[in-house]
Amino acid sequence: MPAAYVRATPAPVLPPPVAAGPSWTRLLRNLFGAPQSLLLTVLALIVWLVPGLLRYFVFDAVWHGGATACRAANGACWTFIGEKLPYFIYGSYPPDQRWRVNLVFAIGAGLIVWLLAPRAPARRLGTWLAFLVYPALAFVLLYGWPALGLKRVSSDLWGGMLVTLIVATFGIVVSLPLGILLALGRRSQLPAVRLASAAFIEFMRGVPMIAVLFMADTMLPLFLPEGFEPDRLVRPLVGVALFASAYMAEVVRGGLQALPKGQSEAGKALGLRYWGIERLIVLPQVLRLTIPAIAGTFIGLFKDTTLVATVGIFDFLRTVDSARLDPNWSGPTITTTAYIFAALVYFVCCFGMSRYALGLERRLAARYGRATG
Repeated sequence: MPAAYVRATPAPVLPPPVAAGPSWTRLLRNLFGAPQSLLLTVLALIVWLVPGLLRYFVFDAVWHGGATACRAANGACWTFIGEKLPYFIYGSYPPDQRWRVNLVFAIGAGLIVWLLAPRAPARRLGTWLAFLVYPALAFVLLYGWPALGLKRVSSDLWGGMLVTLIVATFGIVVSLPLGILLALGRRSQLPAVRLASAAFIEFMRGVPMIAVLFMADTMLPLFLPEGFEPDRLVRPLVGVALFASAYMAEVVRGGLQALPKGQSEAGKALGLRYWGIERLIVLPQVLRLTIPAIAGTFIGLFKDTTLVATVGIFDFLRTVDSARLDPNWSGPTITTTAYIFAALVYFVCCFGMSRYALGLERRLAARYGRATG
């Protein structure tokens, strides 16, 4: 009889077989799988892309001259950007009155630095100035007041980055508190409030923003008294704010659901009423937890301001698009330069917002981490 084989040691554990997968997955694994492969891939991309980008944007670019020089060149036409830059910023705002826009920008920038600085003094005073005094002052300066010697400038002449910042700022400032109220209303114990909040949120989230803008542009005057027609810029402002508040409400509701129920119960044990619990205990923790989602909503809102062009508002991207159609500046590189410049502006603004939100999240995490640890 043949001798039986008895294993004296356990069988070695073999790794699972590697699935072949599609060819593009194997290519990505070879290019970015190991650190050495990733480094070599990045270096190859740099060697391949950087020389061409430098030639187009720097060495072959046109820095001086007119449209004729740009048509003959193979690089970017930065003279076009310099020539049209005032139009990109102010739109058709009268040149002799643009100091008013610059003053509004300067005051707004100062207030932003005051409020966003980590150790700014008298921040409560800055908040009152930013949310109450500054909007009225900006309206007087931009629209004008003949009694104060400021010539009226119709909003039909506003455009460019001025309009983009107005729409984005208004949407951000209004959507956050309104979204908080909607989120609290959706969790309310009152059926009417809960149903109304949920209906508003679901309707706004289920309709494209372009449709909301058209509805605000055409239907808003129907809900106002006869003879009172809102300004053409006010209509998209209302539409953007309502649309963004619905998404903000869902972000806040997610933070409310993530917060332990014991926080509210502890507030009740201390004798606090509903609004005291929400204002002092719940909402500070919810906003800290949802900073990344709130920042993402704000960034998306800033980019969605380009949709106001569908109702005839000349925002920054619309001014860039209309400027490139100038027959005096026609040329393939001019169009490409215009859109690249617009993309860089939006990237810088959105990247700055994301970096600040990340820094704020880290500071709050460090502060509350030491407090609870």
